[in-house]
Amino acid sequence: MEMIRVNLSSNSYNIYIDKGLLERLGDTLVKEKAPCKTLLITDKNIEKVYGSIVTETLKRNKFDVRLVALKPGEEQKTLETALTLYDACFDHKLDRNSLIVALGGGVVGDISGFVAATFMRGIPFIQIPTSLLAQVDSSIGGKVAVNHPRGKNMIGSFYQPKAVFIDTETLSTLPAPELVAGLVEVIKYGVIKDAELFEYIEKSFYDILQLNHHALLKIIATSCQIKAHVVEEDEKEKHLRAILNYGHTIGHAIETITNYKKYRHGEAVAIGMLYAAKIAIDMGLTDNTIFERQFSLIKRLGLPLHTGLKPEGIVKILYADKKVIAGRLRFILPTKIGEVIISDQVTEEILYRVLSKPL
Repeated sequence: MEMIRVNLSSNSYNIYIDKGLLERLGDTLVKEKAPCKTLLITDKNIEKVYGSIVTETLKRNKFDVRLVALKPGEEQKTLETALTLYDACFDHKLDRNSLIVALGGGVVGDISGFVAATFMRGIPFIQIPTSLLAQVDSSIGGKVAVNHPRGKNMIGSFYQPKAVFIDTETLSTLPAPELVAGLVEVIKYGVIKDAELFEYIEKSFYDILQLNHHALLKIIATSCQIKAHVVEEDEKEKHLRAILNYGHTIGHAIETITNYKKYRHGEAVAIGMLYAAKIAIDMGLTDNTIFERQFSLIKRLGLPLHTGLKPEGIVKILYADKKVIAGRLRFILPTKIGEVIISDQVTEEILYRVLSKPL
């Protein structure tokens, strides 16, 4: 088992990575926390495959478990859904020593964490991410939120989990498009912080897609380590943590303008990454190589490269983003593979020039 420590003073926690971890979850968790009333939140798809496995391992270790399964999909990440989960918390008589367990992808993790952060002003929760996207990104770092029709993740908090359990075998039941979309976040880590990781993805592309355990362990552990280091340096995103938003500024705008229905998160971020590279080139910060290498990987993944959206619509949404500071857009721009800068010098003129041209 691989274990990564996220050092955040009193909010520190462990990330456990291994295959077959779900069956041993209760045994490992009981070392982290005494048995208690537990609300297990998942979605109906994940419930069918892993719901009973997780419920039984927790019950064997004396946790008093109630399972709640949401409808799957980004459209469930709302305040209305949160209200139904608060009802479940009351019904199961959770208290401040109880536990919320998030079993699923990023949607389940985000809304479960949001409910944990706000119910009784905060009760413990753990993340059990079952998608690659959630394993390398959303389950780590404590960003919890729900969406609003006018913006993604605009209502939320920073609230760290007590532990993260990553079972690589859950990826065997993940639909191929979801695996591919999740790999975009791994590519992101290579661009922003680790040129060797990016090169490894280029060379081990097919091993990763074939779910080779060693390849998965390599990319997941490396991604988690990078995110852990960034979060340790800047837990509340005052500066450095913003680099994790590479590709997300335009990506979130694409998701918002299409009502979260046309693109998976990773697909939108992939397009956002490519446009960010184009912006950096337009501004003279880098050369075309950084775009070409990303474009090549994203094309090999078979991801969409065109949105058909008008620049005006994207730019309008950008200015409603929470990353806007004092009316200035903030972009993460690559200077080379493994290195990015945070810039508020991207003008509307540059945006319209770049967005008006096909990738």
